[in-house]
Amino acid sequence: MNAEQIKHLQHQEQEQTQKQVKVKVQKKRWISRGEKFLYTVASGIVLTASVFMVQFSSTTDALNRDVQKLEQQVKVQKTTNENLQYEVKELSNPDRILKIAKENGLKIQNAKVKQASTIGN
Repeated sequence: MNAEQIKHLQHQEQEQTQKQVKVKVQKKRWISRGEKFLYTVASGIVLTASVFMVQFSSTTDALNRDVQKLEQQVKVQKTTNENLQYEVKELSNPDRILKIAKENGLKIQNAKVKQASTIGN
């Protein structure tokens, strides 16, 4: 090949490279837009569910504490009631009643003192 042919070939190559259309190469994304949307929605749902679960457990815990306080109050009230019932039995003793009656000047005329609960029998 002579110099003119080489120049001609080089000139053609230069024209071909200039004529080549620049093609935009799109890089493949790691996550597509649709996938991003789905992941965002799923994350939102999981986050919302976890917030509701924490709120529910907190409410349940508060209710359990209230129930325990009420149970404690019931125990205290039962103890108080039992003590008062015992005191009522002591105060309603017939001997005590007769003693108080004599102190206040009442006279008992050979009557039998009966407790109110036995009258109905």
